[in-house]
Amino acid sequence: MNLTHLDEQNKPKMVDVGDKDLTVRTATASGTIEMTPEAYEAVVSNTAKKGPVLQTAVIAAIQGAKQTSTLIPMCHPLMLTSIKTEIEELPELPGFRLRVTAKLNGQTGVEMEALTAVSVGLLTIYDMLKAIDKGMVIRNVQLEKKSGGKSGDFRR
Repeated sequence: MNLTHLDEQNKPKMVDVGDKDLTVRTATASGTIEMTPEAYEAVVSNTAKKGPVLQTAVIAAIQGAKQTSTLIPMCHPLMLTSIKTEIEELPELPGFRLRVTAKLNGQTGVEMEALTAVSVGLLTIYDMLKAIDKGMVIRNVQLEKKSGGKSGDFRR
């Protein structure tokens, strides 16, 4: 198997996607954050001292998707056409599930943008609640599905 991010001299390189066809590409990723009942209540009652936790996490997730190429060395800067977020309350954990779908019409996929968005959004929730609960756990950051491109569709 040839590694696409290494050149003939085994040096790192960014893959040339210039000859690939433009296609609509989407990717959806998700992850959860578990916390104490006290931290969960601060979020759902909107009483966290740092402000509106979930709204801030959504903005952070969007920003994370847009900044992926500055964080992940071999990712191409992309012109994203859509970033959709969904946060689900999970009182039984207690905690939250963040799901992000990234979309573009381009020559490379958006899996890394969706995964980065979820990671940054969940880390933002952690940051905003760490005064209440330093033991929060971020779990199961994963690609749920993707479509478009030469490799086709994927669904977990």
